[in-house]
Amino acid sequence: MKKLILLAIAFSVFACKNKTTPTVDYSEENLDVTTSIYPENITKVFDAHGGLDKWNTMKTLSFTMEKPNGKEVTTVDLKTRAELIDMPTHIQGYDGSTIWIKEKGDNKNDGSRANFYRGLMMYFYAMPFIVGDDGIIYENAEPLIFEGKTYPGILISYEAGVGASPDDQYIIYYDAETGQMQWLGYTVTFGKGKKSKEFHFIKYSNWQTVEGLVLPETLTWYKYENNLPTEKRNDLQFTDIKLSKETADSSIFEAPAGATIIE
Repeated sequence: MKKLILLAIAFSVFACKNKTTPTVDYSEENLDVTTSIYPENITKVFDAHGGLDKWNTMKTLSFTMEKPNGKEVTTVDLKTRAELIDMPTHIQGYDGSTIWIKEKGDNKNDGSRANFYRGLMMYFYAMPFIVGDDGIIYENAEPLIFEGKTYPGILISYEAGVGASPDDQYIIYYDAETGQMQWLGYTVTFGKGKKSKEFHFIKYSNWQTVEGLVLPETLTWYKYENNLPTEKRNDLQFTDIKLSKETADSSIFEAPAGATIIE
């Protein structure tokens, strides 16, 4: 993998990671370049979950979430990020360029949240591997201390023009001994046009091994105050986890007859 080949060349850069370096505006570039070279701490986290190399061999991810009104089944092409979300009231899809929804029965959905929801749960679920993408900046973050235990933190931010919400920031908090991810701090900037300083928090637990990769069964959202988690709010269970080296049939992501295209 290109990034890992560059590791040896760029090792000395890591000691200076927090210094200001020139950034690239990806919205103005059309180059096949790698801008993320992994520092030791995020590599330790990747390795604790089965390794980024193994993750990168996977092409399709699917999972089921148990929601109050029924099951929500997501299928994602990990290379193109095309996505199909089958919900109790409607189906939402993304073919790589267009978002669409199709209502079930007499249910009505105006699609107002479709852009925001695209990729959201996949992004949360596929941590920490999803922050191995290109165009990511890694920095040390202040540790999280919760119920007497200290978790080192890695701040994740994005080069300009990367993704739908390049102003988003994440903090991965991990077990100092094992490297396993324990918490995620995240900001919400979609539609705001600027960075947010308010972090929300998810606790990751009940890890399971799928195709040699360690993925969570339970995500627990916490209430927060002063950018710290306070008390448990709710759990979300993930079941029927499937990872495959085979590419999903692209036709499943295409808008079916009667679907509404979301602009």
